[in-house]
Amino acid sequence: MLPPLKIGTKEIAIPIIQGGMAVKISTAPLAAEVANQGGVGVIGASGMGEEELRQEIREAKSLSNGLIGVNIMVAITQFKNLLRVAFEEKVDFVLAGAGFSRDLFLMAKDTGVEVLPIVSSVKAAQISEKMGAKAVVLESGEAGGHLGTDKPLFFILSQVVKALKIPVIAAGGILHPEDIKKAFREGAQGVQIGTFFAASAESNSHQNWKDYYLQAKPEDVVLIESPAGLPGRAIRNTLIEKVISKGKRYKPKIVKTCQKCLKNCKRNFCILDALILAQRGDVENGLIFSGKRVGEIKEILTVKEIFKKLLSGPEGC
Repeated sequence: MLPPLKIGTKEIAIPIIQGGMAVKISTAPLAAEVANQGGVGVIGASGMGEEELRQEIREAKSLSNGLIGVNIMVAITQFKNLLRVAFEEKVDFVLAGAGFSRDLFLMAKDTGVEVLPIVSSVKAAQISEKMGAKAVVLESGEAGGHLGTDKPLFFILSQVVKALKIPVIAAGGILHPEDIKKAFREGAQGVQIGTFFAASAESNSHQNWKDYYLQAKPEDVVLIESPAGLPGRAIRNTLIEKVISKGKRYKPKIVKTCQKCLKNCKRNFCILDALILAQRGDVENGLIFSGKRVGEIKEILTVKEIFKKLLSGPEGC
């Protein structure tokens, strides 16, 4: 079995953190069940309103006595407002990626909530440690969604581990027990897993979305330029073909007016509406983020079954 991981005042019995997938993929039922299995269940707050997030946190807590976190993109305009809700509702962890925020650490002071910055370099990890983070999530180029690096996990993991005194949680391309074992051999003290849980029975993604995952081949997983100004990894479909067509801009049909969801938007397409379309089951016109190794997922499992798979093997993890 994996050793427990203590981060500040919190102890994670099984140091597996569920990725906080937006928009409305990681909601209370998924987060609560991951927490019930001994990991950290995470609600993806980006794309939610303040009261919606508050209700999701309360529902997750009502369904579990385990550890609950909230993931919020630094790049969104509602970052501070959603952050304030997470602190008011006293979640266990706040994870923040797609940018770096010093305000995160200032607002977290004296709340009892542990901050887990999502970083992709030694420099960002060191800054996080100096700002007071008790651990960091190191997200590699194999991850899904927005990426801060194109480098593979096992190229950068040992570098970050050596540069820090705090625990490093490895993320990106973690799907099998051997991936977890290798990450721990390289010095990680926990792992974050997104794609596997995004395809789980408890995930709030539409069945069409889950089926699209199961049908994906390695060549279907591509990098795009996200309106957030970062590379993004997604599965090829009609939307993606239009987005990557040279010199063309595309707005999904659902777009009526800009909702100004991002602090800085490249306006090549509307990411919020594209993610909403996908979550609702429009797998051709929606944006389906996924990790690089999505093609290795062959069936929809419950969270409990995923944990059993991840911790399986002759000696377990």
